[in-house]
Amino acid sequence: MAEKKYQEAIGRRKESTAIVRLMEGNGESTINGKPVTSYFSSAAAQARYEGPFRVTGTQGKFFGTIKVSGGGKSGQVDAVVLGIARALVSLDEKFRKPLRDAGLLTRNPREKERKKYFLKKARKRPQYSKR
Repeated sequence: MAEKKYQEAIGRRKESTAIVRLMEGNGESTINGKPVTSYFSSAAAQARYEGPFRVTGTQGKFFGTIKVSGGGKSGQVDAVVLGIARALVSLDEKFRKPLRDAGLLTRNPREKERKKYFLKKARKRPQYSKR
């Protein structure tokens, strides 16, 4: 049995981590064993998922298996997109410039701030009464 050549990359966003294995061909991409359209059911999420392929002009030329965990759907979509972009760059270095210009190779550093003691949330304080 011949092994398929694939490129692996990791994408992260908020609490989400996505491990992307990208292969050349026209198979169906799966996320956690489900088709992309059923895992990311909203049209906006599917459009964001297609972003790296649209920017590089490679729709239908690559497919992959993606394992994503943690966080919510929004963070998971961004983690998957970053992982796909990184995998495309490792497959072909000429994709770096268009992906960089579209902002798809930059990891979004915003994460949830930790809760501090005495506070109700990260910054919300108990009500102060002067008298």
